[in-house]
Amino acid sequence: MRRALRRVARRAGYALAAAGVALLLVQAWYYGHILWWVSHPPAMSAFMEHRLEQMRGTDPRARLRHQWVPYAKISDELKRAVVAAEDANFLEHEGFDWEAIQKAMEKNERHGRVVAGASTISQQLAKNLFLSGERTWLRKGQEAVITAMLEFAMTKRRILELYLNFAEWGDGIFGAEAAARYHFGIPAARLDASQAAWLAAILPSPRRYARGATTPYLDSRIATIRRYMDYAQIP
Repeated sequence: MRRALRRVARRAGYALAAAGVALLLVQAWYYGHILWWVSHPPAMSAFMEHRLEQMRGTDPRARLRHQWVPYAKISDELKRAVVAAEDANFLEHEGFDWEAIQKAMEKNERHGRVVAGASTISQQLAKNLFLSGERTWLRKGQEAVITAMLEFAMTKRRILELYLNFAEWGDGIFGAEAAARYHFGIPAARLDASQAAWLAAILPSPRRYARGATTPYLDSRIATIRRYMDYAQIP
């Protein structure tokens, strides 16, 4: 009996060790990609691949609109608008805005359901680059690990550059350059404050709004973003 128990314990130990090694290898794979992307732009994000697969489910010839542009060729107005709308403390935190998380938790508690989130730009980038859209504790945990890796390996400027180049801004529209050309017929470098605020305002639901669309809610959100843009700090 003791011998059998020892065998079971030994096998359990081997299984745990194997699982630990596999987990480390997965994290190493993520971090290796992040280190490469410090100086090389990704060809496509995991979220882009997922959207393309969805689109080709109804149209086999569907294609994404995406064009990488360097940080200097993206309007500062768009950078300020996105920071103001998505992550006002972007330059101050190390990947997680604990104050915003606390406020979101309190708001969700009052409403009895999830009505507010507190994902930072770094967290959103981690999810877009690597992960699926499923909402599980395991995925959230992996998102946190990748966020910490991004913050450790990259500058805030690089994180924002990647975010702006891979954010979704319409059905199959990814990145600031494709968004600016699709919605306004101009390059990302020429976006003005009003155009930038509109693009920042649609980020939570980018496929809901057609070119130039407006609603009372959207107008209110744009006005709020415009008020805070001048105070938004960008790298």
